[in-house]
Amino acid sequence: MRERFGHALYALLVLLCAALLAFLSTRFGFSRDWSHGQGASLGADSLALLKTLDGPVEVTSYASRQGGLRAIVADFVDRYRRAKPDLALRFVDPDADPGAMRAAGVTVDGELELRYRERSERLKVLDEGEFSSALLRLSRTRERIVAFLEGEGERQPLGKANADLGTFVAALASRGIRAVPLPLASMGKVPDNAELVVVANPRVKLEPALVAALVAYVDGGGALLWLTEPGEDSGLDDLATALGVRVLPGVVVDGNGQAFGLQDPSFVAINAYPPAPITRDFKLATLLPQPAALAKLAGAHWAVQPLLRSSAKSWNETGHIPKAGENADTVRQDADAGEIPGPLDLAFALSRVSPRPDRREQRIVVVGDGDFLSNSYLGNGGNRELGQRIFDWLLDDDAQITVPDHAAPDRQLALSQAALTALALLFLVALPLLLAATGMLIAWRRRRR
Repeated sequence: MRERFGHALYALLVLLCAALLAFLSTRFGFSRDWSHGQGASLGADSLALLKTLDGPVEVTSYASRQGGLRAIVADFVDRYRRAKPDLALRFVDPDADPGAMRAAGVTVDGELELRYRERSERLKVLDEGEFSSALLRLSRTRERIVAFLEGEGERQPLGKANADLGTFVAALASRGIRAVPLPLASMGKVPDNAELVVVANPRVKLEPALVAALVAYVDGGGALLWLTEPGEDSGLDDLATALGVRVLPGVVVDGNGQAFGLQDPSFVAINAYPPAPITRDFKLATLLPQPAALAKLAGAHWAVQPLLRSSAKSWNETGHIPKAGENADTVRQDADAGEIPGPLDLAFALSRVSPRPDRREQRIVVVGDGDFLSNSYLGNGGNRELGQRIFDWLLDDDAQITVPDHAAPDRQLALSQAALTALALLFLVALPLLLAATGMLIAWRRRRR
């Protein structure tokens, strides 16, 4: 009885210790990353950024309950929560109220919204570089002033019509960028506190004095975003000359859109981008409805980088514009009419040394389409994210968190042709012959017995 009592007491103590350890594991924990290159941990830049955030961060994931997306998001955010305990994560099921999700601009399952000090950022890509860069932008509290040219029939920055920019400008406001009107006709010049001027598709031809004021603003080192459309007669030829840019005639038609499910060949979808700071590591596709092609002039005093480019199956159609459902192959390119085969540039990023003493670089962006930021098309693909990157670059707020490459250094095997031939002979000829000879030898020995 004494021995049985000792065994029972020993078992009870073991269970009690296990229960105490389990309880302590819910209160205290530690983790170690033993993967190659610390691939399961945050980079040094991300950890340094989290230490500078002195307030709580709220992360909302619009991920559905079906599938394992929520577990992936939670595991990713936990990397940040271990370094910043006041970073909170909550999930919202987009299938519960699709109407509210559309009103909120949620278009991708798993889309993230980061909120810090009453400012917010939206992410469609679950990536450390994107996530940390969004936190970096949220940590900057200075309000930026963007002036939108008005009075000449432009797209309204606060308007709710399909062609207006109200939804996009509201997203900018949540990121600390305030839009103000610029009635250049009454003011005569661009105010000094405007950090960026936006010219969004004027429908009325500008007076020469207004164009001269814009050219003077650019010559003085001002940042500019110019959205133009095919056949737009806005009287901005002097501005185009000052920028060294020319708008080609016609509408870009791209036969590659069928691969994206587009029925209208005049809608250009882009998922590969020329190398540029704005589109660096940009993984989302963008949609440009009926854009105009751009060309850079020789002798311009700007460093010009293409941002958006159509495919090799495109050209600038100056005659018949294909309608929805009409195959672009039925419309032929006419070289005699000045139609140029693709790839064609649809947007330029221009930069040069700034004449202003308070700025290091002057930056200009010209896009041959304004619809991609309009209320109608903003939710397509990465249109909103591309627009935000353009504004960040123009406002010198384009810093990105650098994430080191965590992949194994020997993930690629480079072999010469001679080595490949030797391996092929070894595995396809020598090894089968060796196995066959071994089998025949074993069979011969068994017969002799």
